[in-house]
Amino acid sequence: MAADGDAPYEGDIRIDVTGLKPQVSLPGNPADVSPLSEVRGTRIHSAFIGSCTNGRYEDLRAAAAILKGRKVAPGVVLKIVPSTDKIWRRCLDEGIIATFKEAGGLVGNAGCAGCAAGQIGQNGPGEVTVSTGNRNFPGKQGQGKVFLASPEVVAASAVRGFLVAPWEIDADIRMKPSEKGPDRKAATGPSTRTGAAPTKVKGRVWMVGRDNIDTDMIYHNRHLAVTDIDEMGRYCFGNLNGFEDFPERVKPGDIVVTGGNFGCGSSRQHAVDCFKSLGVQAVIARSFGAIYERNAINAGLPIIEGDLSELGLEDGDIVTVAFVAGEVTAEATGRRAKVRPFSDVQLEIYKRGGLLRK
Repeated sequence: MAADGDAPYEGDIRIDVTGLKPQVSLPGNPADVSPLSEVRGTRIHSAFIGSCTNGRYEDLRAAAAILKGRKVAPGVVLKIVPSTDKIWRRCLDEGIIATFKEAGGLVGNAGCAGCAAGQIGQNGPGEVTVSTGNRNFPGKQGQGKVFLASPEVVAASAVRGFLVAPWEIDADIRMKPSEKGPDRKAATGPSTRTGAAPTKVKGRVWMVGRDNIDTDMIYHNRHLAVTDIDEMGRYCFGNLNGFEDFPERVKPGDIVVTGGNFGCGSSRQHAVDCFKSLGVQAVIARSFGAIYERNAINAGLPIIEGDLSELGLEDGDIVTVAFVAGEVTAEATGRRAKVRPFSDVQLEIYKRGGLLRK
């Protein structure tokens, strides 16, 4: 839309922007604007380019120019959502989508995103995001803190891992020391072990005698925005009838014993990490969903496949589990059951504390 060439105006306002430096909106209020230089170096966990404000073709092209030949910083998730399908297709045809993918960005389907729960761009508690959105009121774009900035600043910050101007992307600038935490617990999980990882554990059992307990029963999708593993435990089994109070009653060192096909359904990592959050020592099931099994092994959560029905266990009984020998012993009766022992790969990952731990 444009005014007629002969349209009258009441006045002509001119604003001198010579020397204007990049600005950002500080978390909680889009009107709380600060020069980028005053918050430069602030640690970020995620970056978002999109929304009705900055999901235009020109915005994505500008971001791609920054990201070309570069990679998103370790520990940072870059989310990109073109505003319309027409823009999405143009970016695909011109190689802009390819640039985003090669940089390590996550490209979503066209839409607003970011501004509504369940869409790409929302963040979790404790997470710091730099976004091209137009609002950053508390809760507007998730549960964490959100800085608002231009597509170029967001792209540059995603590459460095902290707030920075585009022309400073290769400069010798350090992250603010006070902004280096928290660590990325959600990626690898905290270690609940002291010293060497034990290959034999003893604990109180929880008898969850059901088959086909899926990941939505273990950890409901309404809590997927939670990214801090320490917070995940409170939602464990929250959607499993009869076990809603499990997080309040379970104790560190307990062992969960359940039926077949445990962890079927989706691939959500939360359904593994919630047990680690609570300090559960092991999960024993007659069988596991394939994706859940691999997620658990990768996270260093001891899972054992086996049938313990012959032991006649009840809630609260004490058992000893030998991971390498593949044996479970009921302490009260001395009965033993053979289970599948840890493979060499599972044992190595478990001792390391998770696939991504050194």
